[in-house]
Amino acid sequence: MKLPLIKHINSFIAENDEDYVNEAIEVLEHISDSASIKDDELDVIGEILSNLYGAIEVSKMVKEGKTEKEAANLFMQRVLGSIDQ
Repeated sequence: MKLPLIKHINSFIAENDEDYVNEAIEVLEHISDSASIKDDELDVIGEILSNLYGAIEVSKMVKEGKTEKEAANLFMQRVLGSIDQ
């Protein structure tokens, strides 16, 4: 996951609508089910999906009243905490 990319996607959500990101997720998940996708391509799709899901989580926290910086830091702490376990 890349925090700058998550912030960039989050700004897209703020300017447009979260539905666009959710639809992009659906398309990427559908593509990843294809038998013709190679492992390296699947890794890239997985990385993009992680960033899209991260941006949605950050967006939700911002809507709950946190600043973007707070929300991004909380999200990354949660991710790092789950990796450490």
